[in-house]
Amino acid sequence: MFKRVAFYTLLKRIQEPRRFIQVLAGPRQVGKTTIARQVMEAVEISVHFATADEPTLRDHPWLAQQWEIARLKLNEKNKKKGALLILDEVQKVSGWSEVVKRLWDEDTRSDLPLKVILLGSSPLLVQKGLAESLAGRFEIIPVIHWSYGEMKEAFGWELDEYVLYGGYPGAAALIEDHDRWARYIIDSLIETTISRDILLLSRVDKPALLRRLFQLCCDYSGQVLSYQKMFGQLHDAGNTTTLAHYLDLLNGAGLVTGLSKFSGKRIRQRSSSPKIQVLNTALVSAPSHLTLEEAQRNHEYWGRLVESAVGAHLVNSAREKNAEVYYWLDRNQEVDFVLSGRGQLIAIEVKTGRRRERLSGIEAFSKTFKVRRQLLVGSGGIPIKEFLETPIERWLR
Repeated sequence: MFKRVAFYTLLKRIQEPRRFIQVLAGPRQVGKTTIARQVMEAVEISVHFATADEPTLRDHPWLAQQWEIARLKLNEKNKKKGALLILDEVQKVSGWSEVVKRLWDEDTRSDLPLKVILLGSSPLLVQKGLAESLAGRFEIIPVIHWSYGEMKEAFGWELDEYVLYGGYPGAAALIEDHDRWARYIIDSLIETTISRDILLLSRVDKPALLRRLFQLCCDYSGQVLSYQKMFGQLHDAGNTTTLAHYLDLLNGAGLVTGLSKFSGKRIRQRSSSPKIQVLNTALVSAPSHLTLEEAQRNHEYWGRLVESAVGAHLVNSAREKNAEVYYWLDRNQEVDFVLSGRGQLIAIEVKTGRRRERLSGIEAFSKTFKVRRQLLVGSGGIPIKEFLETPIERWLR
C-alpha cells in the first residue's frame, strides 16, 4: 500500500473528536480515491462509500440517500465511535454544497458523530461550492501530481523517465509501449479533464479557444507569455478577461497555471504577464509523440522539459505546503522561480544547458528583495535529481 502525505493528514483528522468536512481536492488520476480507500481500511469505524462518477444522473435525492445509509451505521453499539461517509466526485451532483450543508447541520444539531470526506477531481468547482455554502464547516487537503520521489519509490523510475512521462501513476504501466502511453494521456486524462471537468461543469462560451489555449500553454511551458502574444497565437481570442478566466479553469483542473511576476505587491503581481507552467510534464510530452531517446536528442526541447519538471515540482509542492511560486523579470534579467513561504523568499535559477534569451537576475533580485537563499539547480549547482527529491520546506527553513 503506497501512502502519501495526504493519507496521513486525512487519517489524523478523521480520528480527531472535532468534526469538519474533509475535502480531498486534486486533478484526475493522482490517487484521491485510493487514499480514501486506504483510510477506509485503516479506521476502526463503520464506513459507507459512494461515487457520483457513474453514467446515471446523480441528484439531490441520491445524495440524501447516501447520507442516510451512513447515518444508519450509527447504531447504539458504535454511536460513540462514529461513522464515516465518503462521497467521490461530489461536484458531479448539481447543487451538492447546499444539500451537504443542510444534512451536515442536521447532524450537528442532533449531535450525530457522522464524519464526512468529499472527493473532487475539479478543485476549482469544489472550492466554489465550499465557499458558497459550507463556510466554517470544511478543511481542504490538496492532492497533487506525483513527485519524482513517489514515482521512483512506487515504480523504480529513473530521473529521465520522470521528466518525460511525468507523475501520473495510472499510466506508469504503459510506458513500455510509448504510443499507447501517449494515447492514454491524451484521451483518458487531457480530453476527459477538458470535456468533463471543465466544459461540462463550467460556463465556457468558446470551447475551441479553451482547447487551443491549453495546447499553447503546453508549447510555451516555462516561458513568460503576455496576453498580447496570446492574442497573436490564437484566433477569436476575445479579450484579456476571457483568456485569464480560461487559464484559471485550466489551473483549477490541475493542467497548467500562469505564474505571476513577483513584485512584493499583490495587485501588481496579479496584473503581470503570466509565466506558463504545466503541472505535469506528461501534458507536454504525450502530444509530441517523441520517445525518450528522440526527446533527449533534441537538446532545446529536453532542456525545456527539464525546466518544466522543476517548475511543476515547485508549484505542486507549494500547494501542499501553503507556499507560493512566482517568477521575476526586469528588462533582460530573469529569476526562473521565486518560492515564497514562512516569511522567506527563495530565488531559484534552473540551468539545463539550453540556449537562454535572458540573463540570470538572481543578484539583481536579491538587491531589491530580502532573499533567504539563492539556489542554482542543474549544471554547476544542485543536481536536478537531488532537487526533485528534496521537499521544498527544506529550502524554507
